[in-house]
Amino acid sequence: MKIREKIFGGMLMVLTLVLLFGGLSVAAAEMKKSEPLPRDLEIQLALSALPAHLRDNATVYVLNPDKGFEVARKGTNGFHTFVARTGDDTFRGCWPFKEYRDDILYPVSFDAAGAKAHMRVFFDAAEMQAKGTPPGELKKIIQDRFRMQYYKAPERAGVSYMVSPILRSYVNPEENDDVRTANVPHVMYYAPYVSNEDIGGKFPPIQYAGDQMKVGAIYPFVIMPGVYGYMIHFLDLTERAAINKEYEEMLGTLCKMKEVWCLPK
Repeated sequence: MKIREKIFGGMLMVLTLVLLFGGLSVAAAEMKKSEPLPRDLEIQLALSALPAHLRDNATVYVLNPDKGFEVARKGTNGFHTFVARTGDDTFRGCWPFKEYRDDILYPVSFDAAGAKAHMRVFFDAAEMQAKGTPPGELKKIIQDRFRMQYYKAPERAGVSYMVSPILRSYVNPEENDDVRTANVPHVMYYAPYVSNEDIGGKFPPIQYAGDQMKVGAIYPFVIMPGVYGYMIHFLDLTERAAINKEYEEMLGTLCKMKEVWCLPK
């Protein structure tokens, strides 16, 4: 009897340890912190979201995986720019947000009105992720805040520049969690509670090449409809080519870091 008790006790202990450490591994995978980019590269990538004439005097933020976004350089022109690793589109739709991705690149900038409104979602998400909030819980918190009108529409019309040569994020976050890399420099205008039906907009055709995508659009359309909706307009091919040329070295560095950060050819 004593031998059986010892064997059973040993098996129970092993099972407990497996469940304990297995659970910790799953939790760690879900709550992993964002991988920091090299600081100079992150600042350059953040500034690439802005047109050239706004870069020198903009406020630039870098991501501290242990705290959230921090000011890297204080600006004076009212524009704010950073590279999100968990974008605001993460909280769209009803698909389950199961893990923090390490491949999202979301260079985005806001004017003063957007910094008071839209930017809060990015910063709140980064701070909660840094504190260890599980991804599913984070998505619920943000969605609840939108429902409770904790996040308000911008106080005036304004603009968010995303003219960086690279963007890796969700293709259609209203529907699913499909992620791709794209070369789509664009400008976004705040359009709270405006729909595509209101402006005659239409989601553009998309071509896929492996893990990358190409978007074809010449007319504006609405994305992420609701309190933080945007009317989006892509730059033309000439402007896009000039931006790609300007940031050729940066794009090469990112491509070497992760294959999924290589632009479609």
